[in-house]
Amino acid sequence: MEDFADLRVGEPSEAAAGTTAVLSSFRHLLTRADPLRAVQGMLGLNQKDGFDCPSCAWPDPDGHRSAFEFCENGAKALASEITRARVDAAFFAKHSVAELGGWTDYELDQAGRLTEPMVRRPGASHYESISWEEAEAVAAAAFRSLPEPDRAIYYTSGRASNEAAFLWQLFARQFGTNNLPDCSNMCHESSGLAMKESVGVGKGTVTLEDIHQAGMILLMGQNPGTNHPRMLSALQVAVRQGAHLVAVNPLREAGLLGFKHPQEVGGVLGQATPLAADYLQPNLNGDMALLRGMAKTLVEEGMLDEDFIAVHTVGFAEYAARVRSQGWEELEALSGLPREAMQRTARAAGERKNLITCWAMGLTQHRNAVATLREVVNVHLLLGAIGKPGAGLCPVRGHSNVQGDRTMGIFEKMPDSFLDALGREFGFAAPREHGFDTVAAIRAMHEVPGHVFVALGGNFLQAAPDTAYTAEALSRCGLTLHIATKLNRSHLVTGGTGLILPCLGRSEEDLRGGVPQFVTVEDSMSMVHASRGKLRPASPHLRSETAIVCGLAAAVLGERSRVRWKAFADDYSAVRDAIERVLPDFKDFNERVGQAGGFRLPNGAGRRVWDTASGKAEFHTAAVSAFQAAAGHLVLQTFRSHDQFNTTIYGNNDRYRGIGHGRRIVFMNPLDLKERGLRPLQLVDITSYWADGTRQAAGFQAVPYEMPRGNCAAYYPEANVLVPLGSAAERSGTPTSKSIEVSIAAAAG
Repeated sequence: MEDFADLRVGEPSEAAAGTTAVLSSFRHLLTRADPLRAVQGMLGLNQKDGFDCPSCAWPDPDGHRSAFEFCENGAKALASEITRARVDAAFFAKHSVAELGGWTDYELDQAGRLTEPMVRRPGASHYESISWEEAEAVAAAAFRSLPEPDRAIYYTSGRASNEAAFLWQLFARQFGTNNLPDCSNMCHESSGLAMKESVGVGKGTVTLEDIHQAGMILLMGQNPGTNHPRMLSALQVAVRQGAHLVAVNPLREAGLLGFKHPQEVGGVLGQATPLAADYLQPNLNGDMALLRGMAKTLVEEGMLDEDFIAVHTVGFAEYAARVRSQGWEELEALSGLPREAMQRTARAAGERKNLITCWAMGLTQHRNAVATLREVVNVHLLLGAIGKPGAGLCPVRGHSNVQGDRTMGIFEKMPDSFLDALGREFGFAAPREHGFDTVAAIRAMHEVPGHVFVALGGNFLQAAPDTAYTAEALSRCGLTLHIATKLNRSHLVTGGTGLILPCLGRSEEDLRGGVPQFVTVEDSMSMVHASRGKLRPASPHLRSETAIVCGLAAAVLGERSRVRWKAFADDYSAVRDAIERVLPDFKDFNERVGQAGGFRLPNGAGRRVWDTASGKAEFHTAAVSAFQAAAGHLVLQTFRSHDQFNTTIYGNNDRYRGIGHGRRIVFMNPLDLKERGLRPLQLVDITSYWADGTRQAAGFQAVPYEMPRGNCAAYYPEANVLVPLGSAAERSGTPTSKSIEVSIAAAAG
């Protein structure tokens, strides 16, 4: 448990990276892994003949790559994967599930790599070793006992490879269900839906070269210094070539202010390249109002690309009328920004024309997220800032292959064209009824006991909203099965039977019958490339994700399936051949992915080809809105610390925000602290409010921080207990982890 006496609070940083980041990288690597193994791993990370970093989906440079093509996040991820520590049968014999449940997420990650299949049998207090064959038999018996296929739920983490993800969804659909919730449901689902409706593609429309060539870059609801550090070098290039960067974030974040390039002399000496030329701090969920204010300025001042609008869009007249009738007073109240700031930002975009907007969870995890993201597109359509060099839409993904997983069919609502092709290739009728997304899956497991829940990677319990409710849902399953490299909290809340199947990490050599195999991934900009591990596996008992999926599918489906599961397990090129026959954009897959750097998937919107109902890019008109808490309450967002990747906690520091040795923290405006009679670092309890009642997170320390009044922030997964399961984005179903109504008071007792 956290020791509150250890918390250290200092001044937030004014720039990201630099020598401190380099030292932090090497400290993580050299204290957790063998030095030679660490060096070998670093030299292979993000190289054309090496392995893909699991810490984010930012693209790799097409041309020259340095010998150290990774960031601090990548070093932490590698250190965690190649750690000396092991979680084996002896570890589980020593530590009961109940005892491990009392460990922090940091302590669980520090325990080390899983080495062999483990089972927690019904009523048992400990996990114990089990053979691969028996584990597959246990899983098969649980699946076959289900009264209907839709009682099986197949969760996918965005770190799964294309090959494993394709086989995973094939396994699910051959079993008879589209229940394929994934981490995208909890992050960029709103982006995909909004963009698909507006411009015909649910992915980003820009390349890395476009970032370098942009006239203006609008960075909204993201913190690249912590979440996508390799993005900083691209932003530095853009600024040096004249781009005007505008940061939009309620908190001042070091990675938006400046960048000390650790591979440049100036960066090593502490000299930072200033990034954001303007920094706007709206209220949480004030972004739609800001964007509408920008649109109002562009329309009323005539800063439009009229030719583009006339040729490529529909709905402009209705949208322009809505914008002109919009009152500035409402926009100022909802955004928390003065009219002048919105106008200034719009004029900067109008003057430069080549606008790229980058965003992440700060825009997607709100109730009005889809409408907000359609407003992002509206601004771009007004300027004609899409489908030309240096302009476009850039949703910045977190998981390294979450975009590829969706391309491979990890979606509960895949189109009939995909299902038809899948059925033709493998000789079966793929189910058509839409399956469960993440929120629906949690509710189904909670309401109806006996589901089978299987997870291809991830830490479902800690990533999901409403932690206590989700834990109860998992505990009501007949079987919970996790394919993983490391121990995490999801493994400690099992169904009647719990299985952990240990897999190879990205950095590790994958041999099948003595023949090296490789997998592929797709980054945020639709580049598909190979990932080849080179290091000796942590245990001789590990199997690849691809091989594990094939083994489970063969055991569960048996004679029902005509798929050559063993052949796919032994030769991943055969999987890619099958992918090519199902997905036309992957023509000559094996040949093209063998080229250095891989290949880019087609992107219609990037070529001004609009796959929409109208055949054109579509303006969408919606009333402007923002989430607002009741009088006396605050709006809370959950976010990462610098020492974590999603739910994986690498350490208890948040260097850029000035935090050391603590995670149970709530950041608040100093005046909001004072108004509640609270002192800095005082212990407080946080209560959230929803239609079904309240939820509480007890024992946090209040830290004053620069942000708009009425807003506050806390780290996930610790604060996920406050996110109501029923509070989700309209139409996309994404949990509203950035719009939580809370009260904060001195801790009870």
